[in-house]
Amino acid sequence: MTMHLSISRRGHRQAAIEHSPGRGRWAMRALSLVCGLFVLGGCDAAQSGSSGAPAAPTTSSTAAAAATVQPEESRMWMTIGERRFAITLADTEAARAFAAMLPLTIDMPDLNSNEKHAKLPKALPTNTIRPGTIRNGDLMLYGSQTLVVFYLTFDSNYSYTRLGRVDDPADLARALGSGTVRITFSRN
Repeated sequence: MTMHLSISRRGHRQAAIEHSPGRGRWAMRALSLVCGLFVLGGCDAAQSGSSGAPAAPTTSSTAAAAATVQPEESRMWMTIGERRFAITLADTEAARAFAAMLPLTIDMPDLNSNEKHAKLPKALPTNTIRPGTIRNGDLMLYGSQTLVVFYLTFDSNYSYTRLGRVDDPADLARALGSGTVRITFSRN
């Protein structure tokens, strides 16, 4: 397929397309290849473009599939009684410092009927953000030494340092219950 571009006396562009069978098939294949690359590039960018934005809700099977793809160094576990929850760590200095403290068993009292909190044995580096919306399953640091596990979604004006997120928080509120709960954080 050959395309000619010409400009008329009025300054308007006009395109004329000539068709030749051999070139047409080659051009269509090339166009299909380019379109395919754009689509694949867009999918890759969408998957790797997460910049700390809250994750979309997932089903248990989707979360399980996502959990198998996570590199081991970006994962940890939270155990509450007999329940075990996978956590994907954030790519922050604070998350790496928290992971270096593990294993850690800590009693976490309830606050505001939406979170469990406890003072850590030592302060962690901070890089606070104001997330606006806190999501069920967010693992955050308030100040430099208060660990917070959120089990409800709500809007907040407070600032936190992101540590990670529970991969499948569907039953998290039930597992945490009301009152103080003992939670073990571990790498395996």
